[in-house]
This record gives sequence, C-alpha cells and structure tokens, in this order.
Amino acid sequence: MRGSIACSGPEYVRYGGNTSCLEVRAGPHVLVFDAGTGIRGLGRKLAENGGAEIDLFFTHTHIDHVVGLPFFQPLYQPQSRIRVWAGHLKPHRTLKESLAGLMSEPFFPVPLEIFSAKPDYHDFIAGETLEPRPGLKVRTCPLNHPNEATGYRIDWGGKSICYVTDCEHTPGKLDGAILDLIRGADLFIYDCTYTEEEFPRFAGWGHSTWQEGARLADAAGARQLVIFHHDPAHDDEIMDGIAAAAQAQRPGTVVAREGLVLTP
Repeated sequence: MRGSIACSGPEYVRYGGNTSCLEVRAGPHVLVFDAGTGIRGLGRKLAENGGAEIDLFFTHTHIDHVVGLPFFQPLYQPQSRIRVWAGHLKPHRTLKESLAGLMSEPFFPVPLEIFSAKPDYHDFIAGETLEPRPGLKVRTCPLNHPNEATGYRIDWGGKSICYVTDCEHTPGKLDGAILDLIRGADLFIYDCTYTEEEFPRFAGWGHSTWQEGARLADAAGARQLVIFHHDPAHDDEIMDGIAAAAQAQRPGTVVAREGLVLTP
C-alpha cells in the first residue's frame, strides 16, 4: 500500500513500507492485484499448499507495482495455475514483453522463463469487463496516469470491491469513469498519495488525494473508503494525522495498513 518506493525504519512500523499488493478472495477464487514488494510475503503463504490457482491483475507496470514479481513463490511451483492480466499496454506492446524487459540484463539476473508455473498472459483494453472464472465478473476502467493505468471492480456474492490507484484527478471535476465503476461499492480503495495542500506541487505526477477520494465515494454512494498508496514521505505520525482528518470528514474511512484484512 506504499507508493513509489518501499520504505523501512521505525517511522513506518504502524502502516508498513511495502509497495502495492492486494489479495481478494471471492469464494474459492484467489485474485491478486499488483506485484509490489508486498507480493513476496503473500506468495509465501499461497505456496504453502504446494501450488495455487491465481489471477494476478496489474493496474500498470511502473516499477513499484511490478518489482516484487520475481519473488512471488507460486510462480516457481509447476503445479500452480496463474493467469496474469493488464489493460494498459495494448496495442503497442504486450504484458509478457514488458515483464520480460524487467527480468533481463542488466536489471535482473534470470529471465522470465525461470517461472516453472508457466503463467498465461492476457492483455485487454481498460474499459472491458473480464470473466477470469465462470460467473466471476471483473469490470475495468482507464485511469489518468502517466503511461496509463487500469481501475478494477470485483463483484461477488452481492458484495463489491473497487481498486482504483495511480490516478490523478482534475480539481473541481469528478472523474465520470471512476464514478461509474465505484457506484454503490462496498469497499473503495483509492490512490490517496497526497493531501489537498500537497497536491498542487505534484500536478502531472499521476496521483490524487484522500479528500478527492471522499468526494468520489460520497457522489457514488460507495460505503467505505480505503486510503491507499501512501507517499513514502508520509511516516506513521503523518499517516495518523491523515487517518484522524479523514475519519472526521467521512466516518468509517480506513487507512490501509500492511496485513489489514477487510470484509465488505
């Protein structure tokens, strides 16, 4: 849930320092969103039973969202069945090509082919509705981010989770695509990298604020806002202040912490 770069040290103990990775359980189905440094610990747990069936979705392929992929243990288990998805690369390149570039010299010592699980790679165009498993629908939408990104909505068993990170808002104008995606959602996980006071200094960097997240949630009737993608400059003390301010403005708002489990 940390943005841009992983952080360590005593000032990051309460909220954690790993970059973006989210696990969603939809009945028997395991969905993972993004492969930041947080995916290493998740992979160790998923690999305990000797293999797993997983759909891994990328919002985009900036380094903080993919850097953990080579350390995702199920990829090294031949019995694992893994599908990998991205909606921001077509038609100019493919997800497999992009990840192969990450895992190639001089950046990484072993190539993509080291994955004995032999994952399947799926490129789509943000805005499509996916069905990774029979009866499991995943809606998507394009996000305003440098090199593009994808937002996701998962509906299962009458509950809904929206994962919308790495997107920049236009001040004074709510994003219609995001509003449509998150309407009536139970959980709305949003890019809250900056505060409203910080945002003008970082215009064009591709991120948003917790205040904009609250406005979107209110307008769309989303039940609970989850503050996500914390700025690496925001230590525990700053995050405590953001949590208190967000709770005062929109009661029930949650600040993402490492290992946090939420049930919609």
